[in-house]
Amino acid sequence: MVSELSGPGRRSSDPPQRPVLFVNPRSGGGTAARAEVAERARDRGIETVIFAPGQSLEALAREAVANGADALGVAGGDGSLAVVAAAAATHGLPFVCVPAGTRNHFARDLGVDPHDVLGALDAFTGGIERLIDVADVNGRLFLNNVSLGIYGDAVRSPGYRDAKMRTLLETAEKVLGPGAEVPALRLVDEMGREHQHLAVVLVSNNPYTLDRPLTPGARPALDSGRLGIIVLDAPSAAPHPPRAGPHTPGRAWSAPRLDVSALPPVHAGIDGEAIDLSPPLQFTIRPRALRVRISPRHQGRPPSAPLSPPRQTRPLPEG
Repeated sequence: MVSELSGPGRRSSDPPQRPVLFVNPRSGGGTAARAEVAERARDRGIETVIFAPGQSLEALAREAVANGADALGVAGGDGSLAVVAAAAATHGLPFVCVPAGTRNHFARDLGVDPHDVLGALDAFTGGIERLIDVADVNGRLFLNNVSLGIYGDAVRSPGYRDAKMRTLLETAEKVLGPGAEVPALRLVDEMGREHQHLAVVLVSNNPYTLDRPLTPGARPALDSGRLGIIVLDAPSAAPHPPRAGPHTPGRAWSAPRLDVSALPPVHAGIDGEAIDLSPPLQFTIRPRALRVRISPRHQGRPPSAPLSPPRQTRPLPEG
């Protein structure tokens, strides 16, 4: 049984009777193993599945649903979260995020305390339920963002997880340096201008605040019903047709969908995982498609939530 609480998208609900938690003991350098997440979950009567390298998490989630699971959760990184969240959204089941990854990007934006791993388990037994958006690209669900261009290339580097910023800078030098070729990405922005030489395309499930893009906890909302879109043109590139006034190389806006054309294959980073996509790329938002349960010990909103929502359209600052 569920009932509405004060605040949009928030509901109280009875605890699930057959919850299942998937645990990646390797995520976050072994966070789940050190915190004994699996053991503490079983103490609460939560069925726990520890998945190993090579196992299909998607298949495990399907099996859990077929066996009668009425709630799904993950203790792991953002890539694992997205896989299980897709199963939860498909079947209308509540989803629980246990912050056992490295950056805990989704957890922070959801308002789950990343330093209280075991406290997140209380979402199964006494949580508050929210309805949030999810996004997809060519039918593949993502919770955080999809990166194309230099970011899409950078996540393929073996050093990305250990030194994200350095890897991004090194990739940027290769992609944006003299004589370098940029990925063949093309799109039309919200002003009707075509961008044909893009170094960066970042599409997020709800917009980031532009003073801290990509910072965990920097999406003021996860239920705006809009994608966040950030693009950066390659040097000397200008969108067409030209308009009066100086060209700003970076631009950000929000929209319910976005189409990107490209030459195959398209190297992408989807919630931090390296994936090859087949163009054309179609991004869409699915408003309030995911039921999430949050521990009563956590505030259930990101640090940036009190801030004013980002403007619908805004050039990125230069430099």
